[in-house]
Amino acid sequence: MIITKQKDFKEILKYLEGAKSVFIIGCGECSTTCKTGGEDDIKKIKAALEKEGKTVTGYCIPEAPCIAAKVKLELAKNRKTIESSDAVLVLACGLGIQSVKENLRSEKPIHVGCDTLFMGAIDSGGVFLEKCSACGDCVLELTGLICPLTRCSKGLLNGPCGGQDKGKCEVDKNRDCAWILIYNELKKKNKLDLLREIRPPKDHSKAGKPREVKL
Repeated sequence: MIITKQKDFKEILKYLEGAKSVFIIGCGECSTTCKTGGEDDIKKIKAALEKEGKTVTGYCIPEAPCIAAKVKLELAKNRKTIESSDAVLVLACGLGIQSVKENLRSEKPIHVGCDTLFMGAIDSGGVFLEKCSACGDCVLELTGLICPLTRCSKGLLNGPCGGQDKGKCEVDKNRDCAWILIYNELKKKNKLDLLREIRPPKDHSKAGKPREVKL
């Protein structure tokens, strides 16, 4: 899940300065879940734009705008409406926005409506939690399925540090120390011997950007 937040409306208005008519593209997956690019969210920003004198010519919500085949289908359905608009506003993550750009095949101005925050999970209370950094060199098998690179404030691969206090992180007193969580998890699984292994420095070349994988 890619976690996003909608940009401040004043910032969006600034981007759309000079555009009288706007077509909006949302996202049927992550941004819908984050309440930043679903149908209700589009209708709210549509009303706000119209209040500012803009004409919203229409909108579409690709199931997954980051997938070329999905966004191409919606763009094709709305080609004439998009071409008649002064600008396109995309309410999706950075992946979706760039996918729209690459598949629109038009010089039509495309504007960004959301900030992309992180790749996260959603707990039972509806809280978005960052638990993976997509480092390209996963150590979850060795750390009780808890990512130290992401959940340790210092990103330590060998921990805990000397600053943890009663299971809490010295950087954030309200946050559980990731390495104490890892210790407790490994203890439950009778795998504490894994803590005796010294992890080498992270091979950051595996996370070199931009990355590409061919299926």
